[in-house]
Amino acid sequence: MFKRTLTGSLVGALALGLTLTACSSGSTNGAGGGVPTVKIMVGGVDKQIYLPFQLAQQLGFYKQYGVNVVLSTEDASIGAEDAMLSGQVDMAGAWYNHTIELQAKGKSVEDIVQLSGAPGEREMCGTKSGVHSGADFAGKTLGVTDLGSGTDVLTQLVAAQSKLTTSQFSRIGVGAGATAVAALQNGKTACVMTTQPTVTAIQKKGIGYSAVDLATTDGAKALLGGTWPSATALAKTAWVNSHKDTAQKVVTALVATMHWMDAHSAADIANALPPSFVSNSSVSKDDYIAALTQDKGQFLPDGIMPAGGPKNVLATEKLVGTKTDAVNLGTTFTNEFAINANKTLGVTPTTTPADANG
Repeated sequence: MFKRTLTGSLVGALALGLTLTACSSGSTNGAGGGVPTVKIMVGGVDKQIYLPFQLAQQLGFYKQYGVNVVLSTEDASIGAEDAMLSGQVDMAGAWYNHTIELQAKGKSVEDIVQLSGAPGEREMCGTKSGVHSGADFAGKTLGVTDLGSGTDVLTQLVAAQSKLTTSQFSRIGVGAGATAVAALQNGKTACVMTTQPTVTAIQKKGIGYSAVDLATTDGAKALLGGTWPSATALAKTAWVNSHKDTAQKVVTALVATMHWMDAHSAADIANALPPSFVSNSSVSKDDYIAALTQDKGQFLPDGIMPAGGPKNVLATEKLVGTKTDAVNLGTTFTNEFAINANKTLGVTPTTTPADANG
């Protein structure tokens, strides 16, 4: 869907990135010409939906574009967006919909680079659950990463599409990976909303199947009527305004990563990631590659927030009961940094950008 001719400068930059090692420590603020350090907490750094964050590190793009990035992953004690709001980290690898939810609560947070046009999630249901669509959620207990998370919103959305309210089913937090698999296997939940590689682990164990596909752009369009931008880098607007040069460096590194992904196979991507990301007791490297091949279409090639995407997410938030009357979509995202990044890389973006109205 997204095709381009890579310029010589980009090809050279991407090739150079393969030879670079992970970033080294630098100045925390870049004062005196030092390399700025940015702390990013990701909502599951080893999840496929968030793989660009670690891949940029492995390819050396953060270092190449002048920033030291320290990655961490959220845990049961705090979510990535909450850590960003509290100042524990500078940015969150999270979903775009949080910008709308937070603005509705009077907090100004923005999406500075869009990594995907689909949630990358599947509703995985137990083999004996009898669930094949949102209409079958009635009376069931459904697993989400945690209450209030993006997977929670999606679960409510799938139900709402079938005219079900949250009083007609239950939701509990089950995390991701092994804990999500255990919840399904032990019958704690009828289904779990989850992503790769957990999806493949469930299928490999023979304990569940994909009842709802929100992992691909086509799946999102079929259920939601258009792209549903999800994985992104979020930061407080005040931080972005006071660290524009640093934010630009991070975005340029991530956009370079997205173009690299677009030009390489799932096997190439898997080979570039840490071994622990692509192989564990539940999923083999071959499984990981097969899963990424299947769902790679969720990723955007150029970091641009797509036209219509914010409106679709806003409509979702309204559907699940978020008070959005005072939300100004134009302040929930910016394409400024991604557009500049593509210029730096010598590439013309192919994604039609959203305007201030989404």
